[in-house]
Amino acid sequence: MVIRVYIASSTPSVAVKKHQQDVVGFLEANQISFQEVDITMLEEQRLWMNQNIPQERRPKRGNPLPPQIFNENHYCGAYEDFFQAKEDNSVLAFLGLGSQSSGKSECQDTWVKETELSSHHTVDQLLQN
Repeated sequence: MVIRVYIASSTPSVAVKKHQQDVVGFLEANQISFQEVDITMLEEQRLWMNQNIPQERRPKRGNPLPPQIFNENHYCGAYEDFFQAKEDNSVLAFLGLGSQSSGKSECQDTWVKETELSSHHTVDQLLQN
């Protein structure tokens, strides 16, 4: 599994820069393997990021701001979701890398919701497979 953090290397927003540094710094400090994807370098990376954020997680106005976090092709969340997971001491579960306290991750939840649309399995059955 590859954690991908979508960032913008050239942004005038101090808040975006701080959020990106917070996510990247935390992952580095905790030796969590990840890949930075700079959406300002390749248009196709920005488009991929925007297209793969679930509709219900998009901002009401404008485009989603970096950092956006994915585990492979599964959306984990934005900075606010990461921050909440950090506060709850559940970052590994948020990233889909471990169960910590909840037994399933936000990334797993997204995958399960997508899978349930095409089958009649329960969440527990899907997570056991």
